[in-house]
Amino acid sequence: MIRTLANRTLWTPSLIALLSVSLMAGCSAPTTKKGNVGVDRSQMLLVSQSEMQTGADKAYAEILAEAKQNHTLNTDPKELKRLRTIANRLIPQTKIYREDAPDWDWQVNLLKSDQLNAWCMPGGKIAFYTGIIDTLHLTDDEIAAIMGHEIAHALREHGRERASQAMVGQVGLTALSIVTGLKGAALDVSSLVMQTTFLLPNSRTHETEADRMGVELAALAGYDPYAAISVWEKMSKIAKNAPPEFLSTHPSNETRIEDLKKYAAKVEPLYLQAKQKLAEQNKS
Repeated sequence: MIRTLANRTLWTPSLIALLSVSLMAGCSAPTTKKGNVGVDRSQMLLVSQSEMQTGADKAYAEILAEAKQNHTLNTDPKELKRLRTIANRLIPQTKIYREDAPDWDWQVNLLKSDQLNAWCMPGGKIAFYTGIIDTLHLTDDEIAAIMGHEIAHALREHGRERASQAMVGQVGLTALSIVTGLKGAALDVSSLVMQTTFLLPNSRTHETEADRMGVELAALAGYDPYAAISVWEKMSKIAKNAPPEFLSTHPSNETRIEDLKKYAAKVEPLYLQAKQKLAEQNKS
């Protein structure tokens, strides 16, 4: 029985914890279809998709505005065109995981920086840094591998999931504020998007899912799925002493490369089919 005083609920710590667990249990669901690689896991999603998207739009606009002011936005038209051409082949393939994804407001921009980094915010807001392209001498297939991996994070809404996990400690306070009228529990989603993009590390589970989905997206677009392996081999060579920022949230090891080999082989028939289709289109 819930104890009350003067018709008012007494929200004890245990009751708040119970309510928090109930809220989390009610927000568990997968965000994507399995695809051919079989990614199938329920996710805790406390932050709404619309909130996350609003935050991502704001955060992305701020990053682009700062880059434009610093004259580091899209300074290499040829490289930018290459990125967008690859994206235009990958994006239609996202329908295998989410029917709505091809219609997202996709954006692809190039940031001039020595950082070895690339990311995709919620809703398809992609950025590549010149450092990762130039330092690793990336081929189109390797760019597709990285871009597919980052797109997979957005499709699976890993940022939203991590933001929800970061909120777990605040859920009790949020629930308490709802029923008591307390203030100070407002959610700064734009800040959460920034944190989940740049600060909060992806889990091993998130990385494995993005790896597997990424090779399938690349294969479906006619890019060699085995290029993902060469990317991580290059990363490993330059990250012996001080891992670059890109690797700080993208751990690379033998187990990961072996997993990529397995799933690249699994989607290889899709790649060969797509490659043949592209060849026929180029002839006509």
